[in-house]
Amino acid sequence: MVDIPNDKKLLLFDGVCNLCNSSVQYVIKHDKNNVFLFTALQSEVGQNIVKHYNIDTSRVDSILLYTPGKGIQYKSTAALKVASQLGFPINLLTIFLIVPKVIRNWVYDFIAKNRYKWFGKKDACMIPTPELKSKFLE
Repeated sequence: MVDIPNDKKLLLFDGVCNLCNSSVQYVIKHDKNNVFLFTALQSEVGQNIVKHYNIDTSRVDSILLYTPGKGIQYKSTAALKVASQLGFPINLLTIFLIVPKVIRNWVYDFIAKNRYKWFGKKDACMIPTPELKSKFLE
């Protein structure tokens, strides 16, 4: 498994997805409390977590949120939990947690299914800049 500090959360993302990479850049920019670490689902760390939690990547393939001691959250719940840590006004999105998960995940899955068509795809995972390298696990 992965060993990260208890005060951190690990955001696993699709490293070749342009939407996912842009979202990670947004989180980095707005993570004022330095809560998040990042890794691509395609990385060794990402693959170890996927295997450990027996996650079917054909059904969950865009973001996962790992919190030490609490485990994995995925799809819309993960996205909204990330938003909750980013400060005003983006943290207001957590109001959508009152929407039943089946509805939230339907919307999430629709976007996830079309993300490559709408936003494009890279040939390889994003390589963090030297100043951001400490936020990424490989």
